[in-house]
Amino acid sequence: MSLNSAPAKQNDELAAVTAVPQRIIDAWAGNDAEAFADVFAEDGTMALPGVFVKGREGVKNFMAAGYAGPYKGTRVYGEPIDVKFLGADSAVVVTLGGVLGKGETEIAEERKVRALWVLAKNDGEWQLAAYQNTPANAA
Repeated sequence: MSLNSAPAKQNDELAAVTAVPQRIIDAWAGNDAEAFADVFAEDGTMALPGVFVKGREGVKNFMAAGYAGPYKGTRVYGEPIDVKFLGADSAVVVTLGGVLGKGETEIAEERKVRALWVLAKNDGEWQLAAYQNTPANAA
């Protein structure tokens, strides 16, 4: 479903799943690897160009190293552009965004990504079962 065509009965769930990217944005803003990893299911996966991480602990360790190194002083942004519910407890969110370098107010074209967020509801909370991104623009 597109973001503009959600039936009224799904508005609460739509708001809940589209809030997941914001949780990542907030964790990144605080350079908080633990809060970032807590968005993931215990066995969640993260696939980035050249990177595959499995499990919440692996995500936490990867992000902690990132915040201490190449991601230090950066922010991230992702705007949901599409949502598809696969059932009552699963959904896919597509975002367009990327990493903002220090002092940037817009994401550089070459760093924009489209991301797929596979979400599962566990104990009433939407968690990230799998995350994958790819460059938004062809080289």
